[in-house]
Amino acid sequence: MTVSFTVYIDESGDEGFVFLPNEQGSSRWLVLSAVVFRKAHDLDAVNLMRGVRSVLKKQFKQALHFQHLKHEHRVPYARAIGEAKLRTVSVLIHKPSIKEPERFQSEKFRLYRYATRLLLERVSWLCRDHRKKDEGDGTAEIIFSNRSMMSYDDLRAYLRHLREIGEAQDIRIDWSVVLPEQVNAINHDQLAGLQIADAVASGLYFAVNRNPYGDVEDRYARLMMPTVYRHRGILEGYGIKFWPDSPTSLSNSLPELEFFQSLK
Repeated sequence: MTVSFTVYIDESGDEGFVFLPNEQGSSRWLVLSAVVFRKAHDLDAVNLMRGVRSVLKKQFKQALHFQHLKHEHRVPYARAIGEAKLRTVSVLIHKPSIKEPERFQSEKFRLYRYATRLLLERVSWLCRDHRKKDEGDGTAEIIFSNRSMMSYDDLRAYLRHLREIGEAQDIRIDWSVVLPEQVNAINHDQLAGLQIADAVASGLYFAVNRNPYGDVEDRYARLMMPTVYRHRGILEGYGIKFWPDSPTSLSNSLPELEFFQSLK
């Protein structure tokens, strides 16, 4: 039996901890985003990107990178995603707020793997709660945008480890949805779904990560908000997860996060 969902995952920002004045050095934020389609509607990703390229007057098979586009191109791109039949889940990590950053500096990709755990917890809840009996086996095919320096065998091993330690360590991934052997990585330019995930992660990144002038741009995030996963009408902690602190805790030092406090 086929899977029930296809999940595309990409990130924006980096994993460094070298924070320099005027927003230089490492990014203050790491954003990891998932775009979830029902497997039966997987071609919707292709059709969405075909429409976006047509509006932006890009070549038929040209891969789009959201950060490389001009603002006037990002806006209709984000609007198209916000109007699409899909769901998104994102984890936003404010690295300067991490109390023990050395934990994540001692091993390469450790912060990325932890963000993956938080993301897949929420993706699994979304899929579990929206299964249909006549659509697949209830599991998800999970496709990461390939990071050339990272081992996805190691990532699958990490997920198997999380499955083994289970509730003892408060791991809340629903393993009836997430199977480590159904986790793969493909280059960004090969799949429309990965380009959509790139746009979602980058759009949120622009909403939280200040540019060298101290400004953020939240318009893209606002346009894509209709697609964000909500559980019983609740968005924070489900479709958008901040870590290690909530936007309420961070708003005194980061007033731009008031945008997220107002979301329903």
